Amino acid sequence: MKDSTRIQLEQNLGDQLNALISASHSLNVKTAARFDSTLQPAAFLIVRWLYSFGPTSATVLAKSTAMDRSSISRLVNQLKRLDYVKSETTPDDRRGILLSLTKLGREKTIDALKEKEFIFYERISKWNDQKLEKFIDLLKDFNGHNCK
Repeated sequence: MKDSTRIQLEQNLGDQLNALISASHSLNVKTAARFDSTLQPAAFLIVRWLYSFGPTSATVLAKSTAMDRSSISRLVNQLKRLDYVKSETTPDDRRGILLSLTKLGREKTIDALKEKEFIFYERISKWNDQKLEKFIDLLKDFNGHNCK
């Protein structure tokens, strides 16, 4: 049976994670609007994924963003019409299609991310390296990515 201190600590953690998720979502919506206010924020999720991970298929985008294929198709078509995304046949299998950012898409993504990065950097700017390293290690551990 958990003691009351542990229960309170876990509740406090949940509160802080909820605050982080809410702030991150709000910031993502603002960043998406800065990228192109005529698009849904979900379209920027696709752009952001392509910026981070490079060319990929619509199937991988759907799995990676937890969107259905029809939503991916509709959003990618919008992004292509606006010249933010392009599609090319895969070099090894001429039947496959790879989606990637255009030069304009990449430039607009970098510009949109500047504001988001500024807010995060401002929050950690007063932290010393040791505190920042500890925070990174704790996040890696929490996210299941700590290889230590």
